Amino acid sequence: MIGEPELDGGWGRTTPAPAEVAEGDPGRIPLRAPARPWWGVAAAVVATSALWAGGLYALGDRTSAPEIRYRVTDDLCGQYKAPALDGLLGGLPNAASEEGSRHPALDWARCSRRSGRPDSSRSFETTALVELHKKTDPAAEFALDTPISRWFAPSGGEWESVPGLGQEALVTSPGEEAGTGLRLRVRDGGAVFTIDVSAYESMGEDGPDLPADSLPHPDRDALVAAAVEDARALMTALRTS
Repeated sequence: MIGEPELDGGWGRTTPAPAEVAEGDPGRIPLRAPARPWWGVAAAVVATSALWAGGLYALGDRTSAPEIRYRVTDDLCGQYKAPALDGLLGGLPNAASEEGSRHPALDWARCSRRSGRPDSSRSFETTALVELHKKTDPAAEFALDTPISRWFAPSGGEWESVPGLGQEALVTSPGEEAGTGLRLRVRDGGAVFTIDVSAYESMGEDGPDLPADSLPHPDRDALVAAAVEDARALMTALRTS
């Protein structure tokens, strides 16, 4: 609360200058310095109030609820068909949905799809996670690195921007070594979509027990393009407005 400095004696009191001591009367008490004109006080109060109001306005922008243009469904695999990744990775027939949870601040759900070829030691998996942030805008934390992202971008890999997808989209880069998967993240309003793609090798006691070349090993550009296509299809399926 803004007080009244003039009434409290905070603004008008300064150390008296030598000229303020009355000449010819050494014992006279120095006069108080002239008080600030009332219009100067009024101007200061108005300026301070404007700054305070502006601060509240900016704070309100940061803490306002983000726009929600998507929904979360219990059967996310019904919307996350992943046709581009399915075709690129030789089929992803095994699907499992996780309902997640519903909360006034955050709704989420997940779907995993995995290859199921018994004639290969290599298998692929893709997971889609949808989060609806309903109270706070996720923009500030969106690009932060996490330990799980290190798995998808080893040896110094960083986030790379993906244009034309949501308000902001990032994909992990492979770093100095080619990674075995990728993570794509898309932010649009209060919704955050995460698409993970992973590759696994089943090893016997003396090495691979099945031929690894019976499933493809696509290059990274093709993998990113397929993940982007499937993310865009999922966003379209869940969009409400």
